[in-house]
Amino acid sequence: MTIETELKFIASKEAVTRLAERLNGCPGQHFAPRTLANIYFETPDNQLRRWDMGLRIRGIDNQYEMTLKTRGQTLGGLHQRPEYNVSLTANALDIRLLPADVWPEGTDVDALQQQLHPLFQTDFVREVWLITYAESEIEVAFDQGAVIAGELQVPLFEVELELKQGTRHDLMAFAFELVGDGGLRPGSLSKAARGYHLAQGNPPKDVHPFPRLQSEKKLNCEQGLQAMLSTLLAQWQYHEELWLNGDSKAAARVREILLAIREVFTLFGGMLPRKATGQLREQLLALEQAMTGDISAETLCFSAVSAQTQLILTHWLIEQPWKALLEDKHRKKMEGSFKRFCDVMLGRVFAELKQITAEFNQESEYQDKVLKIHKQLLAVCLLCGAYPIAAVDEWLAPWWLALKKINEQQYDDLPWTLRSLHRQAPFWLNGNEAAKIRE
Repeated sequence: MTIETELKFIASKEAVTRLAERLNGCPGQHFAPRTLANIYFETPDNQLRRWDMGLRIRGIDNQYEMTLKTRGQTLGGLHQRPEYNVSLTANALDIRLLPADVWPEGTDVDALQQQLHPLFQTDFVREVWLITYAESEIEVAFDQGAVIAGELQVPLFEVELELKQGTRHDLMAFAFELVGDGGLRPGSLSKAARGYHLAQGNPPKDVHPFPRLQSEKKLNCEQGLQAMLSTLLAQWQYHEELWLNGDSKAAARVREILLAIREVFTLFGGMLPRKATGQLREQLLALEQAMTGDISAETLCFSAVSAQTQLILTHWLIEQPWKALLEDKHRKKMEGSFKRFCDVMLGRVFAELKQITAEFNQESEYQDKVLKIHKQLLAVCLLCGAYPIAAVDEWLAPWWLALKKINEQQYDDLPWTLRSLHRQAPFWLNGNEAAKIRE
């Protein structure tokens, strides 16, 4: 077994020549392109998928290898998954050659072997560079081809950076430089994930509602912070994919997610010194500014500023460089109860909402305050994890309606509506316990 640590990127067609020229200029070795044929296997009831496993046979120059990838971690384009590789003498699947302990307890391996059948394939040409960067050795594989399931297929332009030797820090730093030329975007979907979707008939994906973060009640504040940002990063990349596939509604969700990420750092302002988030906040602001006007999905999503922002956020979550900048008082707060923190912050958010919407002397003030209202509603979604979604949505619904009316410039009954919302009963803890929590 090996633990594969790699960053995956999707490349634009325009970046192909530029990328090859950049890599040829790096210290290291270049290997001639080779044609790879990969067949992925599954049972009729998708048992491997339910186990979060991927099984394939790869053929290169009449040589074959069986690979089983098991449950791992994917964050922002950084993939870490255990994998098992077995050389084969022929293009024939035999899972009995894999270690017996890779399967869940009680698995009948012989019966599973009989159920497995080819589901989809990926055919591509792979060009490889082995790059020496700082103290590390990084393999860069550039794949061009297609993912194929029956009569359906989608093009494949993928760049994989695999850490062969050295540190994840060097891997992230090299990737940051590489995406600076534009034409690359982090990819959270593996070839297998795209193949499974294609095998299902390539059904359209829907824009998700803004996430209401559901979290365990025993989390501390550090874990809650990680959960917030990890969820938002995953949703960002999901909707970016939809936007690129032509869903214009997904663009609004991407903008909303970027706004929410910045709001997270506002919520945790009492625990995170500004120097711990400065670079990331600057990148987020630059990206939001780049999204103004009628910018196309292709232009924005394959831009250097978008890719670098996602990488910085991924690095911030994985390597946690911000911890070294915390003072003792910040660390103590980070170790505190996330639920109690959320209860306190929900009270503050509601107070801020009431203050923002307390008085409007002229209609133009509604538009001046719309962004502030929106940010507070997103904060409620991020802080509500300990409470039933139905109760949260019932509380939020009239606020979302009021925000919609402001955006559509329907001001007639808004003053009365907003005053009535100020009297809403909270769905969160609002008693003495929350009031006594130390700030």
